[in-house]
Amino acid sequence: MVEDSYLFGRIKELLGEITQKPQGALVHHSDKKVAAAALMVEAAGMDDDFGPEEREKIIELIQSRLGLSAEDGVELLSLAEEKAGSSSQLFAFTRVINDSHSPEERTEFMEMMWEVVYADGELHHYEANLMRRIAGLLYVSDRDNGDARKKALARLGLKG
Repeated sequence: MVEDSYLFGRIKELLGEITQKPQGALVHHSDKKVAAAALMVEAAGMDDDFGPEEREKIIELIQSRLGLSAEDGVELLSLAEEKAGSSSQLFAFTRVINDSHSPEERTEFMEMMWEVVYADGELHHYEANLMRRIAGLLYVSDRDNGDARKKALARLGLKG
């Protein structure tokens, strides 16, 4: 029982909704937005080079697809960087996405993820491996994942 309460508390901490702004104002981020951003950060950092192209792409996607302002996008990215980091968190983040999104939305999310990993113009083998793992955890078929990848490449003007 003690382990269960610890685990529940740890998951709650990982997916926490409230972050403190420097001025002391509270900003609320939904679990699904934090999970989405954290997975994007995880993907961007798989090649050990979380560069400005990837940061800009994540903020752009947060704004355009998650509907946040530029300021909130930067804040969510910062929070996501704090939350990302271990493979055990991957399951928790993908579970939030699974529980709150339809199969079509999860495929669209994979498209966003592909945009992030290709933001620097190349796909590292660690990034490819992570994308396969995330697609599996999100129950996105290989075909749908492949289509999402092609759409992302086309949007970025890259050849696959």
